[in-house]
Amino acid sequence: MLVVTAFPMLRALYLSLFDYSLTSPADRHFVGLSNYGTALTDPLFWRDTVVTVIYMVVTVAIELVIGFAFAMVMHRVIFARGVIRTAILIPYGIITVVSGFAWQFAFSQNNGFVNLWLPFVDDTFNWFGETVPAMVAIMVSEIWKTTPFMSLLLLAGLAQVSEDMVEAAKVDGATWWQRLTKVILPNMRAAIMVAILFRALDAYRIFDNIFVMTNGAVNTESISFLTYRQTIEQFQLGIGSALSVLLFLSVLLVAWLIVKLFRVDLAAARQEG
Repeated sequence: MLVVTAFPMLRALYLSLFDYSLTSPADRHFVGLSNYGTALTDPLFWRDTVVTVIYMVVTVAIELVIGFAFAMVMHRVIFARGVIRTAILIPYGIITVVSGFAWQFAFSQNNGFVNLWLPFVDDTFNWFGETVPAMVAIMVSEIWKTTPFMSLLLLAGLAQVSEDMVEAAKVDGATWWQRLTKVILPNMRAAIMVAILFRALDAYRIFDNIFVMTNGAVNTESISFLTYRQTIEQFQLGIGSALSVLLFLSVLLVAWLIVKLFRVDLAAARQEG
């Protein structure tokens, strides 16, 4: 763990304090926190931050709803349970780059099937020509790929809900909606928090689908893609390292906000103490 995690993190923190470009490595010099100031005062950084937050909020919200529906199906189904669970989980087993290329083809202007299947969209509509349609295409590919992971985590939470409590509520005359909101969801609070936490942190670091589908064009790049562009394409290791540190800190902030929002006692949820 020290080799593959701690050292790269500390190295990035160290490099972020230098004006360091691979095109002129001999000119490296210490600039302190100047790279962070440059990043935080650049409108591009904040635009990409907003784009990243939109990706995270929209995809995680939709995945939570669809994933819970899938989890209910997998939990309640009696016949062919293994087949149904396998079918639902197949997209998660596909490499992200492969699914990104597949969805890029699906949304393509001339050969894709999306324009043909949607009656309110022109057959020649270019999904990747403007910011909002391009972001929609990227989010659809992300939702399709990672919803099974969300459903798997929620399925584990459903398994912890006592069937006796659900049956008791049913006997007392509670409707399906009342059983869901008063019995099932409150007892899944810890599982829902973990599912949202895992997916939110992953969605905030979205990179693969953007790289494959738009390459960051039409204002669709995320913070991760901006970091890649500065470090790999521009060879600016100093500012790129500063961006990676800021990305790490923002991920920690997102995690802290989610934990504070749910206020779940995980020890109690595990029935410890």
